[in-house]
Amino acid sequence: MDKYIIEGGRRLFGSVEAQSAKNSVLPLLAASILTGERVTIRKMPRITDALCMAQILRELGADVRLEGEDVTVESADACSHRLSSALTKELRSSVFMLGSLLTRFHRAAIAYPGGCDIGLRPIDIHLNALKRLGVDISERDGYILCECDRLRGAEIPIDFPSVGATENILLAAVMAEGRTVVQGAAKEPEIIDLQNFLNAMGARVRGAGSDVIEIEGVSSLGGVDYTPVKDRIEAGTFLIACAVCGGEVEVKGVRAENIGMLLHKLRENGCKIHIKNDKIKIASGGRLRCNRRIETMPFPGFPTDLQAQITALNASCEGCALIVENLFETRYKYVPELQKMGADIEVKGRHALVRGVERLHGASVVSGDLRGGAALVLAALGAEGTSEVLDLSHIDRGYSDLEGKLKSLGADIRRVRV
Repeated sequence: MDKYIIEGGRRLFGSVEAQSAKNSVLPLLAASILTGERVTIRKMPRITDALCMAQILRELGADVRLEGEDVTVESADACSHRLSSALTKELRSSVFMLGSLLTRFHRAAIAYPGGCDIGLRPIDIHLNALKRLGVDISERDGYILCECDRLRGAEIPIDFPSVGATENILLAAVMAEGRTVVQGAAKEPEIIDLQNFLNAMGARVRGAGSDVIEIEGVSSLGGVDYTPVKDRIEAGTFLIACAVCGGEVEVKGVRAENIGMLLHKLRENGCKIHIKNDKIKIASGGRLRCNRRIETMPFPGFPTDLQAQITALNASCEGCALIVENLFETRYKYVPELQKMGADIEVKGRHALVRGVERLHGASVVSGDLRGGAALVLAALGAEGTSEVLDLSHIDRGYSDLEGKLKSLGADIRRVRV
């Protein structure tokens, strides 16, 4: 197990480029088995979630090669429709494989997916949508068993704009007979990226980014060479890091409209934001002001994946902030660790009241989930004294070389083996 040793109090300066989006790369990898031809995904971040998805594809019989920054998938010889519980329990995004496997083999067997322990995250929306496409679903011995003679297009209303369910529907409907219309679809930029990826393979999908997506089934898909969208959550993490520490940082590669609500909140804190094309520059000096209220919402609202980081920022701002987590019911598990650093945060259900303190102090804390772990790193960067952030396995799921990128901005952070 590794840990970070962080000496806080250093201001950050410089430029950093965002990696390809974790939440885009995973469904793109799942989509790669929809064709027997070669699929190349450029600049795949070496995060453990992506490597786990690559191993899942190998277990299905695909030839997966990591070549420099890229990954190639050739699945002509893929023959298995069953995913082992060992890998699926490590990766919640393995649920995307349902749609792809059903399209490829008309059957799928998958253990209940895992990932971070941040709430129940039921997959009923996924399963109900697949049933509308003609899939018979049963459960046995901890596995979800899906089977169909053929996939048929359908009208699919979604009660809640689930990103994963929307993407799974696209993967299952892209070669279904006839037309599928998704109503109440999620609007995240990663949905648009999946649409673009599938269309580059020869699919006929339109409407991504709106709440209605239309899919005209095609008979086959071809290979593709594709570069995913940049990671707005990683970009947001670096912007918040600068806000916490002070300084001036430029984040490259991310469109401002993809993190518009975060930029609004950072301006509210007192940061200066300058945008030019796909470059976002933030300047932070002096003690910032707390945000009065932040509520996580589906895109284009404030992203739940930045809630922990913005809470860490508010912990040392002037005033009080009310944070409302509307998507995951146990996403405040990182708060006791922030409290070890002197944060004054009171949690009641989905609400967290943050009373800003003058400054946090160093402590030994444990990362319990991906975004909560990132929040602890940011808090440590701005704290007085030395901190240890233990158990980096969660952080490695979504951030590639986080310590190296922060070092390039002037942070005093070391990764050591425990």
